[in-house]
Amino acid sequence: MGRAGAAAMIPGLALLWAVGLGGATPSPPRLRLSFQELQAWHGLQTFSLERTCCYEALLVDEERGRLFVGAENHVASLSLDNISKRAKKLAWPAPVEWREECNWAGKDIGTECMNFVKLLHAYNRTHLLACGTGAFHPTCAFVEVGHGAEEPVLRLDPGRIEDGKGKSPYDPRHRAASVLVGEELYSGVAADLMGRDFTIFRSLGQRPSLRTEPHDSRWLNEPKFVKVFWIPENENPDDDKIYFFFRETAVEAAPALGRLSVSRVGQICRNDVGGQRSLVNKWTTFLKARLVCSVPGVEGDTHFDQLQDVFLLSSRDHRTPLLYAVFSTSSSIFQGSAVCVYSMNDVRRAFLGPFAHKEGPMHQWVSYQGRVPYPRPGMCPSKTFGTFSSTKDFPDDVIQFARNHPLMYNSVLPIGGRPLFLQVGANYTFTQIATDRVAAADGHYDVLFIGTDAGTVLKVISVPKGSRPSAEGLLLEELHVFEDSAAVTSMQISSKRHQLYIASRSAVAQIALHRCAAHGRVCAECCLARDPYCAWDGVACTRFQPSVKRRFRRQDVRNGDPSTLCSGDSSRPALLEHRVFGVEGSSAFLECEPRSLQARVEWTFQRAGVTTHTQVLAQERTERTARGLLLRRLRRRDSGVYLCAAVEQGFTQPLRRLSLHVLSATQAERLARAEEAAPAAPPGPKLWYRDFLQLVEPGGGGSANSLRMCRPQPALQSLPPESRRKGRNRRTHAPEPRAERGPRSVTHW
Repeated sequence: MGRAGAAAMIPGLALLWAVGLGGATPSPPRLRLSFQELQAWHGLQTFSLERTCCYEALLVDEERGRLFVGAENHVASLSLDNISKRAKKLAWPAPVEWREECNWAGKDIGTECMNFVKLLHAYNRTHLLACGTGAFHPTCAFVEVGHGAEEPVLRLDPGRIEDGKGKSPYDPRHRAASVLVGEELYSGVAADLMGRDFTIFRSLGQRPSLRTEPHDSRWLNEPKFVKVFWIPENENPDDDKIYFFFRETAVEAAPALGRLSVSRVGQICRNDVGGQRSLVNKWTTFLKARLVCSVPGVEGDTHFDQLQDVFLLSSRDHRTPLLYAVFSTSSSIFQGSAVCVYSMNDVRRAFLGPFAHKEGPMHQWVSYQGRVPYPRPGMCPSKTFGTFSSTKDFPDDVIQFARNHPLMYNSVLPIGGRPLFLQVGANYTFTQIATDRVAAADGHYDVLFIGTDAGTVLKVISVPKGSRPSAEGLLLEELHVFEDSAAVTSMQISSKRHQLYIASRSAVAQIALHRCAAHGRVCAECCLARDPYCAWDGVACTRFQPSVKRRFRRQDVRNGDPSTLCSGDSSRPALLEHRVFGVEGSSAFLECEPRSLQARVEWTFQRAGVTTHTQVLAQERTERTARGLLLRRLRRRDSGVYLCAAVEQGFTQPLRRLSLHVLSATQAERLARAEEAAPAAPPGPKLWYRDFLQLVEPGGGGSANSLRMCRPQPALQSLPPESRRKGRNRRTHAPEPRAERGPRSVTHW
């Protein structure tokens, strides 16, 4: 069967080989920004309605400059430039009688018997199609939004309310997956109140409604639909197909493996009208194949089997987009998420391969070796591949074969044969993905925005690795966009405005695609960031514009090597030497925190009167921390100059120069007594030892050996009151904009 066939027929056992991955540590982002930092310094905007939840449906309308949002009992229209301004809302609750009926059926009237708006589609130039759960009574309506970008309009058309069965789920816990093509809606949804009859459904439009074969596990087996896309096959519109992405319980798994979840891609032809005598009003062109996202291993593959979201990234050829998909795992052995990328050519190749076949209940699934009828099942009726003008003209043996063989034997493997990016052992799971293609100085790069169930968005760049098509994902940023850490449920990009819109149960958030100033204030920091949106312009790290030709635009996304690009840069100021004082036998903390979380810190030491520098190694009295160097039980010979440098991508960048003076207890006590005896001095320049004397607590007979941990007061005055009370929790507080924050000059004792 080969790797593809083996992956399709015996998945799951490979999870037993994931113990090695389970012990892995997650990749740190280069830059981590808290909710407070994003809100204070990086333009984060949020929107929510009072006593309303579940903002799941997002629709970007670039022409009108509006973001349409579907939520509990509401449709909202927000400005794409700033979602917190010029907001309009439309109340759309379920009728009272539907809510009472829902409550009588045993559902919670306060949390389930509402109208949760699940899907929004642009229907024509003036109206949207909106569908919701309607208190377990699915309903659809047409919403008038007006023409163009004039004063926003948001009105429900009372004369155009439609039954939402087969369009929206009944249960608010179920996701909606659909695409509107012309006036036809293609949906993957549960078509019954109990949530047992899952179907792929075509509705609206002039043609008769079609669906998958009901209650046939070979077609759909407890599916969870994720996304639906319309992708042209060639220049002939009769060959256009609709592709469904979902996960389901595998029918092909060996009984010994139990219930096994697999991810799928399914296809149907747009011009399918069902069979003449068999499969009447059913799909005759439905096929499905497995999507594999796994890490190859010596003893087997480690599978990410839970498809969470798919993003279609268009290319110049609209027939061959890239498919970016995020996966999690159902494994109890390890926690992890992954991004896999698929080409449409590989998807089509799987549907042109052998069919999966099983003779009887005791037989294994094998590749079908018999005669495949003509026209080949899954082909669309068109002049491209034959003379059939309608699926009703297909011979009976074609229809019967299609009914019995919906599953393909070969799987769809990701580009490069492995995930582009994965996180194992992190405290979050990937839930959503959106991708933007960016023009940089050395080519085009795909930037991934990955939503998580912890209210964060990861910004990852796809960088070529070796020979194409291999690539690797580099984690640039981790953005905490929701203060309550609510899971990300939907994401949309406005390429025109360079904005990202994120939805969760509690709110909608808006953030720019780039934060160039946050990468640093010197050329090396800007280049090391490897952000294709940003470049060094000779003065600052700013937005890169491919159309603007300037001599001093410096950017190296592929390698992130500033040694050549920034060799003549004079923007970095000379390191000032900070004087630090310690008491013999006590401890001193030399603070140095690099901007990048991916940098490695190196410390060197130069003793007074010596010209050579020696590396500071971890030992009994020395401890390296994320924020600096802790020296215990100070000795007089510890006095000297300590240089802190960040090493990243092989590039060394000096950060701080600290001159440590170790005083004896007698010297400290003498200074303390001199300070007590000195008359009150008029306001003026502060002597160097005044800050040091704040740290001395005379005890017993006036000994200065007892020191208390504190921050010098001048540094405290620059912090907001909340930060002074709670301390520097970098995940929750933003004492200053990270763009302006260099190596700190505060010394902790």
